[in-house]
Amino acid sequence: MKNKKYFPMFIDLSDKRVVIVGGGSTAVRRARTLLQFTRNVKVVAQEADQELLDLAKLGKITLEKRLVKRSDLQDAFLVLTATADRKLNDDIYRLCKDEGIYVNISNDREKSDFQFPGVYIRNDIVVGVTATGLDSERAKRVSTTVQGAIERSFEELDD
Repeated sequence: MKNKKYFPMFIDLSDKRVVIVGGGSTAVRRARTLLQFTRNVKVVAQEADQELLDLAKLGKITLEKRLVKRSDLQDAFLVLTATADRKLNDDIYRLCKDEGIYVNISNDREKSDFQFPGVYIRNDIVVGVTATGLDSERAKRVSTTVQGAIERSFEELDD
């Protein structure tokens, strides 16, 4: 369904388990964003970007450097894949659907229960922007515009 619309929902992830499968730049960006909302982030990847290794060393995430196993997804509230391996992504998608786990396949909009937004936080304001997986560049431009508007409104309040 190409014109599927997503409901923007803000949820409390503080006590929720989030699993990211993959260890590259997309996984890094998602982990960095999620750490603003929960300290319960687990990354499973055979190879991991240096920033993920550093986050694990600091105790901010759990990092398992190996192939993902079914047990890694147990008790997860959200699972995000950040891999280019279509078979692995399909397997994770099916497993999550069977277990009732919300899943996002980073490169497959049709196999995602939710879209991972661009997030901007300033004080108690949280803004998420997405183009529902259709145009990430457009979403980035809108996000930058919204961020600028929020910054200006805070400056006006401070004057």
